[in-house]
Amino acid sequence: MMLVISPHLDDAVLSCGALLAAHRGAVVATVFAGVPRDPRQRTEWDARSGFADAAEALAARRAEDAAALAELGAAPRWLDFRDDQYGDPERVDELAAALGAVFDEVPDAPVLVPMGLFHRDHRRAHDAAMLALDARPPRERLLYEDVPYRAIPGVLQARLAQWRCRGLVAAPAPACDPACACGGRGDDAAKARALACYRSQLRAYGPGGVPDATQPERLWRLVSREDST
Repeated sequence: MMLVISPHLDDAVLSCGALLAAHRGAVVATVFAGVPRDPRQRTEWDARSGFADAAEALAARRAEDAAALAELGAAPRWLDFRDDQYGDPERVDELAAALGAVFDEVPDAPVLVPMGLFHRDHRRAHDAAMLALDARPPRERLLYEDVPYRAIPGVLQARLAQWRCRGLVAAPAPACDPACACGGRGDDAAKARALACYRSQLRAYGPGGVPDATQPERLWRLVSREDST
C-alpha cells in the first residue's frame, strides 16, 4: 500500500497513474477538492471544462476522480481545501495539519509527494506534505514529477537547484520495482483508461490533451548532500 498526495482531482493519475495501477490498494489524498465559499462563481477553467459554476464542477470532478481511481484499484481521500483558481487560499500550516491526520491514518505506507513545480497549488501541497512528514517519525517519502509542468523548459532544473542550495540532493528513484509484474514501468494501459475518465479536464486542455502524461513517470528521493557522497 502507498499514499499519494495529489494537489488537484487528476494530478496523481496524470503524474503516476501507471505506478498506481501496478500497486493496487493505494490511497490518493487530494488536497484541493473542496467547493469554494461562493459555489456559484464560474472561473475561466471551469467554463472551458463545460461547467456552469464551481458547485457543478466539483461534483463532476469528484465523480470523474472516483471513476479514474477505481480503474487503478486506488481509493480517493478528498480534502475540503479550495483550488487556487477560486481565490480563497488557506495557509500551508492548515494544509499540513489536515495532511498530518491522513498520514496518521496510514502510518506505515510510503508517501509520494508532488515535487511542487510551477503551479501555486502544487507548491503549497508539496510544502504542506513535507512539513507534516517532518513532524512525524521517519517513513519512506518519494517525490513525483508534476505533469504537465515538468515539461516547461527549466522548471524541473530550477527545482533541483533550489534543493541543492538548501543542502539537499534529489536522487532518481525507480518508479517501480523491476521485479514486480509490471516489469518496472507500471501499467500504461490502465493509466490511459483512468485518464479517459477525466472528461471535463481533457475538454479544457483541448484537442491536444496532455502529451506529457504519456511520457515515463519519474520519482526522486531527497537526501542531504553529505549522505549523497
